[in-house]
Amino acid sequence: MIQVINRALDIIELIAQEPDRPKYLGDIANAVGLNHGTCANILKTLVARDFIEQAAAKKGYTLGAKAYALTGNDNYRKDLLEAATGEMNNLTKELNENALLAVMKGNQRIALYHSYSDHDLQVRTIDQKDAYEAASGRLLLAYYTEAEIGKFISRYGLPTDAVWPEASTQALFTQVLTQIRRENLAIQPTRGRQVIGLAVPIFKASLVVASLSVYMPEYRYLATDRVKVMHELRAAAERISSRLV
Repeated sequence: MIQVINRALDIIELIAQEPDRPKYLGDIANAVGLNHGTCANILKTLVARDFIEQAAAKKGYTLGAKAYALTGNDNYRKDLLEAATGEMNNLTKELNENALLAVMKGNQRIALYHSYSDHDLQVRTIDQKDAYEAASGRLLLAYYTEAEIGKFISRYGLPTDAVWPEASTQALFTQVLTQIRRENLAIQPTRGRQVIGLAVPIFKASLVVASLSVYMPEYRYLATDRVKVMHELRAAAERISSRLV
């Protein structure tokens, strides 16, 4: 019994590494060291209990609603992904640029969902990144309360000059976050990579629960219609927010 529980947790942890990317039975079984029959039986139970979700027979497996609920964090609730994925895919289709849905955990920006453009030259971002080094992380920090910001700085420190020179002192940090919150927008060039990221908030009622961002090579950003990019990004975030009731 203990071994079965361990295997079930191994499966959940494996799928949770890329929660928006379906994994197939064979891949899961091989990764956790199970034969296909045993793995299928465990998956069947996890699907029945809503910890794992299967779109259809012989389709891949993703995290289910109960797996998200276990975190105790609204940011990870399945309804956020359900509200965002279609809008993000449409946003990427409209702009032909990559989009990212993200939340905060500790001092890390955590990606919940990516939608990718069809450009030959694409910018890819990692699923977990220091909040100070990401437009989405900076955006989410801007909506922390004063007490939350104080605890964050006490634990993780202020950004360094190398990472975020415009916010490397307490006064500058406060000033920059105030500006981001006032504009509902964070724009960040990634130093050394010639990448631009833009992030806006997603609200549930009056609470910011996630960020929506687009990111692209700097040369495309400079050549594109930036007013349109910001308009489409904000509009997509507003539509997602309207679904989170």
